[in-house]
Amino acid sequence: MLSDFNYLTFTHLASLEVGHHFYWQVGNLKLHGQVFLTSWFVIALLLVASFLATKNIQRIPGGMQNFMEYVLEFIQGLAKNQLGEKEYRPWVPFIGTLFLFIFVSNWSGALIPWRVIELPEGELAAPTNDINTTVALALLTSLAYFYAGFSKRGLGYFRKYIEPTPVLLPIAILEDFTKPLSLSFRLFGNILADELVVGVLVLLVPLFVPLPIMALGLFTSAIQALVFATLAAAYIHEAMEGHGGEEHHEEHG
Repeated sequence: MLSDFNYLTFTHLASLEVGHHFYWQVGNLKLHGQVFLTSWFVIALLLVASFLATKNIQRIPGGMQNFMEYVLEFIQGLAKNQLGEKEYRPWVPFIGTLFLFIFVSNWSGALIPWRVIELPEGELAAPTNDINTTVALALLTSLAYFYAGFSKRGLGYFRKYIEPTPVLLPIAILEDFTKPLSLSFRLFGNILADELVVGVLVLLVPLFVPLPIMALGLFTSAIQALVFATLAAAYIHEAMEGHGGEEHHEEHG
């Protein structure tokens, strides 16, 4: 039988208050303080890992250097598969930052008992458990593929809105709104749902039943990071691919 302390701990972990936040007042702005705190924690973890991997670089890597080189190769492969051999290199930092931040954020929500830490109000959770974070990441992705298309094709990028016929202009504009919406709500919904399910199971059956669900949550959290980064790379490729077609047409025209 669980001790009173363990029971109270599990109950606190499972007490979910959706929409209840800890705010910082900065002038006339209200900032979600808990999102900044957990985001800074994730960023600090990534910075520490990068420092440990690069502080003493060896020709034959080992330890953290070997692990981070594997991560870099994985991200390079992801970007190359979506963007192609000639285009992927400049976008590795952006795609890698998205993937690593989302991956570590998701896992922090699954592995770290944030709710044990008391706040004046609200509670700590994974950064990606907040819609503001996922929307911000999605908008950054939108800016990235607009920049990619415009820098690669110039004003010709905007021809996509009226090709093959100007009648499709409203649909093309709507697509630019649905892409960040789908990215943000997919990530937010999956992470929030996972934490809600684990929280409810911990409250109802606080011993062994939640463990397989938590393991599944780690897997799905990793998949969500991969899906977000892959779609971001695909959108960037889609924005640039018209250049290759026009160039090919001009060479053979």
